[in-house]
Amino acid sequence: MNHRQRTETAPAWRDAALTPQARADALIAAMTLREKTAQLVGLWVGADGEGDEVAPHQHDMEEPPDLDTLLPYGLGQLTRPFGTAPVDPAIGALSLLRTQQRIAAANRFGIPALAHEECLAGFAAWGATAYPVPLSWGATFNPDLVRTTAAAIGHDLRAVGVHQGLAPVLDVVRDARWGRVEETIGEDPYLVGTVATAYVQGLESAGVVATLKHFAGYSASRAGRNLAPVSMGPRERADVILPPFEMAVREGRPRSVMHAYTDTDGLPSAADQDLLTGLLRDTWGFTGTVVADYFGIAFLKTLHGVAEDWSDAAGLALGSGVDVELPTVDTFGQPLFDAVVSGAVPERLVDRALRRVLVQKAELGLLDEDWSPVPAALADADLGDPRALRGRIDLDGPANRALAAELAEQAVVLLRNDGLLPLRDPARIALIGPNADEPTAVLGCYSFPVHVGSQHPDTPPGLELPTLREALEKEFPGSELRTVQGVTVDGESTAGIVEAVRAAKRADVVVLALGDRAGLFGRGTSGEGCDVESLELPGKQRQLLEAVLDTGTPVVLTLLAGRPYALGRAVTEAAGIVQCFFPGQAGTRALAGVLSGRVNPSGRLPVSVPAHPGVQPSTYLAARLAQAGEVSSTDPTPAFGFGHGLGYTEFAWSDLEVQQAETTTDGAFRLSFLLRNTGARAGTDVVQLYLHDPVATVVQPVQRLVGYRRIELAPGAACRVELTLPADLASFTGRDGERIVEPGALELRISASSTDARLTAPLRLTGPVRPLDHTRRLHPTVTVHQLPAAATP
Repeated sequence: MNHRQRTETAPAWRDAALTPQARADALIAAMTLREKTAQLVGLWVGADGEGDEVAPHQHDMEEPPDLDTLLPYGLGQLTRPFGTAPVDPAIGALSLLRTQQRIAAANRFGIPALAHEECLAGFAAWGATAYPVPLSWGATFNPDLVRTTAAAIGHDLRAVGVHQGLAPVLDVVRDARWGRVEETIGEDPYLVGTVATAYVQGLESAGVVATLKHFAGYSASRAGRNLAPVSMGPRERADVILPPFEMAVREGRPRSVMHAYTDTDGLPSAADQDLLTGLLRDTWGFTGTVVADYFGIAFLKTLHGVAEDWSDAAGLALGSGVDVELPTVDTFGQPLFDAVVSGAVPERLVDRALRRVLVQKAELGLLDEDWSPVPAALADADLGDPRALRGRIDLDGPANRALAAELAEQAVVLLRNDGLLPLRDPARIALIGPNADEPTAVLGCYSFPVHVGSQHPDTPPGLELPTLREALEKEFPGSELRTVQGVTVDGESTAGIVEAVRAAKRADVVVLALGDRAGLFGRGTSGEGCDVESLELPGKQRQLLEAVLDTGTPVVLTLLAGRPYALGRAVTEAAGIVQCFFPGQAGTRALAGVLSGRVNPSGRLPVSVPAHPGVQPSTYLAARLAQAGEVSSTDPTPAFGFGHGLGYTEFAWSDLEVQQAETTTDGAFRLSFLLRNTGARAGTDVVQLYLHDPVATVVQPVQRLVGYRRIELAPGAACRVELTLPADLASFTGRDGERIVEPGALELRISASSTDARLTAPLRLTGPVRPLDHTRRLHPTVTVHQLPAAATP
């Protein structure tokens, strides 16, 4: 049968020659209300370890629903078939395909489910590469590398039958006490926006639906507590929280957005029609699906108290713009059905959400007549013998491992170096600290071995996770290495400090391994629900640090952590400080490489490191009143500011030329300067552009990042960096809530960090106040011209 014959006999929604929208409309017209609502829910499942169909997941929130009751009407999504329990990837893919066959066969339209997984630090599946967490992505200041990494993650997801990834997180850090800081990209909206957009582009390029989360304001909760209310004015929301989402929607073209759990000024995100429909869709033009954060619709009743019952919660969320309930059937099942039948919720709202869901399924090929449940990774496999499939799919291949290593190396931030680093084959190294010999110290909360594997202690992690001890033994084969724990990450005992001091005194150098243990809901010191009251190092780590410093042996402090901590005396007394934010499976090798000099560090801080543990909430992106002053006895000045990072070579910034220092409010500034590697080895500098607006009609942060660029130079090499800055970059939300560009004086700080301006250019905008919208220019143009060797002084 040829294609024309097939489309003449098949229903219109099966016709791939029609637009996805036309196919969705044809299907909606044929569906009953029960079949419609079935497409708006997920089911939390786990793949079967023997390759049989998935089984509903028994979780804490509710009893699992009965498949036989659900499937005759269809099913919208399958929640985390790989990310619920350890399963061989090939067996998991077989289990998923068999389940998809059952789902398609059970409903009269033959529609399969859309499968989604977590992919915050790589595909959250057993045996999949554990990449660095998003805070490390931010530390690289390298969107291109993040885009490549996301494409690799997306390829692995798609190859085993997964359609949607629940990443990236675009929350801007406002309080580092929040447990989910490790999941964010940083404290600056421009850095978050550019890196997250690159991740979206990479994931979508692999055919996987990227999901922006958490929309919006989750990271600004009071006191840094998870799910706490958010107290935020409309300008902070518009100028800090929303720009990363706006950039990602516009430039990344994601096909899904997840609402936030929190409420802002009493209005929960899941019930905020102005946010989910007015801004996201009507203004920004988003056309994909809005999915619920897990149990978020039910929380409208249980946590927010704005819904009387499940039907009320369903109506509020659906009317506001939530299309899909995740992770499982709760409010969009029977309660929504009853609300429509009673007339409380118009059926047109169900149809609106359903159309978006079905358009997406059509785009993914799930409505095609020749759809097959067999994923690419099993295309040529013998599906009749599950035992023969084990080990067939490698989710941690050489290319993935190389990407994980490159990302980890570029994310290492050298905070301090008195000249001791890189180490020159010391005879005796004392490796001290709770993260000295802990394999999972490099992993964040959403990595599979921590997030799921911790509940299955008898199952191996499925990955090589070399400890820092093992990495140092390999990096310094001629050195005598003695390892002492000293204290645990968050324990109260200090008994081991005596042995640690003894080891430090006998060594030529101490590598002190401090930091976090990732976990969920209080089971770690970093991660979802692991919020802290201050930024003091967890447990008795500060006491260990001070005791080791007191020995007089040079100390290199290393941190494997999910958030920044106050480092006390180490800021001035440690010989070196190296910060890593959960750098993934290649993290200890990257850290060891920085210590030996094999890796020239190029990471920059995506969040400020505080000088004192109790000054939160505090970020560099703050107004004058938030700076240190004589009217307050507390000082929020960081020990190391946003954007800070050192390397093993030196760069000179000079010869600033301002070609256009004055322009109209719809024009652009043009400048250039010379960057030269004056050191003896190749290295990377990160040029950061900060804008200072000395006088504005509403209070502005003292400075804000408007652009950046990583530049690699050989020793002695130089380049001229040309900058074009549209006036749009100076825009902000004015008194009436409209985004504007105002005439007046500006200052561009061409900087190595937020605390290290190398060149400063006074600028001026002229002309009328100019209103802007979401089509404004978002980026400067940074052009690098390498100079010939003869032109290099």
